[in-house]
Amino acid sequence: MLDLVVKNGKVYVDGSFRECDVGIKDGKFVLVGMSGTLPEAQRTIDATGKYVIPGGIDTHVHYRDPGHWERETFEVGSRAAAAGGCTTFFEHPISMPPQWKAEILQNRLDICTGKDSPANDRHEKGVCVDFCFYGAAGGQHPEAIEPLSHAGIVAYKTFLHDAPEGREQEFEGLTSANNDQLYRVLQEVKKTGLPLAAHAEDNELVTGFIKHLREEGRQGENIAHCLSRPPIVEIEAISKMLKFAKDVGCPIELVHVSSWEAMELAKQAKAEGQKVFVETCPHYLLLDESYVEKFGAYAKCNPALRKKEEVEKLWDYVLDGTVDFIGSDHSPYLVSEKDKLDKNGNKDIFLSPAGFPGIDLRLPLMLTEAKKGRVSMERVVELLCVNPAKCFNIYPQKGTISAGADADLVIVDMGHEHTFQAKDSYSQARDTMKVFEGWRLGCSVDYTVVRGRVVVENGVVDESAAGWGQMVTPNKKG
Repeated sequence: MLDLVVKNGKVYVDGSFRECDVGIKDGKFVLVGMSGTLPEAQRTIDATGKYVIPGGIDTHVHYRDPGHWERETFEVGSRAAAAGGCTTFFEHPISMPPQWKAEILQNRLDICTGKDSPANDRHEKGVCVDFCFYGAAGGQHPEAIEPLSHAGIVAYKTFLHDAPEGREQEFEGLTSANNDQLYRVLQEVKKTGLPLAAHAEDNELVTGFIKHLREEGRQGENIAHCLSRPPIVEIEAISKMLKFAKDVGCPIELVHVSSWEAMELAKQAKAEGQKVFVETCPHYLLLDESYVEKFGAYAKCNPALRKKEEVEKLWDYVLDGTVDFIGSDHSPYLVSEKDKLDKNGNKDIFLSPAGFPGIDLRLPLMLTEAKKGRVSMERVVELLCVNPAKCFNIYPQKGTISAGADADLVIVDMGHEHTFQAKDSYSQARDTMKVFEGWRLGCSVDYTVVRGRVVVENGVVDESAAGWGQMVTPNKKG
């Protein structure tokens, strides 16, 4: 007898949707067949009129655990992931400290799995969805980069700037602040065969622009954030990253690309045969700098939101295949941090941390755009579910509804339109989710299934699933 059958849904199989039934046993997909042909199951979910897609894989997530549990814990944050149809998240290294060596990674793993250890002194029960880890790579500990690859990470991450003021502990071993450090980091990562992801903003330009804006007394203006990080900041850094990576021969990932000219550089590099993965985020495709003017620090992110015409042109690279996957860049903070004032009690946009939550909105927002006809449903599934698994070498364990794969799936009702209200989010940082408040979403995530377990039912997360999540490691090469 099967454990679970999802019947009568429009199932994404081999690149297209077809009406069929899906059978699950022992946490794996075992059968995909014509409606009504599968054996009896202990439980059956009727997905008539709904879409069944592979579990979402979010390539860009920042939980703040350990070190800043008050912002968001792994346990709570994973509920937001599940509610948004994400069955596997990729955790980036910003933490206290970042995982630049295996011992630090093990501490974060203990928290994710609910293991009783000194690192898990809050006795968290663990996450309810699966997860992968990036490793930190920077100029401070280059000798530790290659050994970290043996701990099961899927990629490395570095920042092309100094640690933000006051956040040095969160960025230890994670920054390549000058050309010499970046080149050495690329050389070390190349030894592992894994890609190096780069937060690509030119450090000297950003520092200079902020200095000049402060001198002009403009730090109290919301738009000063965008002025301090114009597209050239990203374009220059991505140009350097592509050149250095090509010279070294290291595969790279360009995260949260926000400008079309940077996209064009990546597109040309790909056409020339360079191994480059490109990511963007829903907020760069849907929001423009007017949101920073309106919401201030609550719409502050790095890179900054762009002008409307830049946003529109970015879609060309989503549609032509330049963009490989879409991550949320989920970044939880406290309202008190977003509303931070200077020592004189005056507003200063540069003092507030950059980033806002979005792991539970990534899939609904993109499917809403598909419903509007801006992008196909199939392309959305490629970007949010299939390609992340393929690019990071966890396919076909993840990213597919086919026999032998982990039984991760999401059931979406494309007929259920509703208005997003931040108070309903599972994220611990829901109070900072102001930019999408009141947005009309064209669908609902009704069920999320992780390795055969129903973690979300009728939009409600099963909190007893805490600890169900497991770490996913890349397939062994060869």
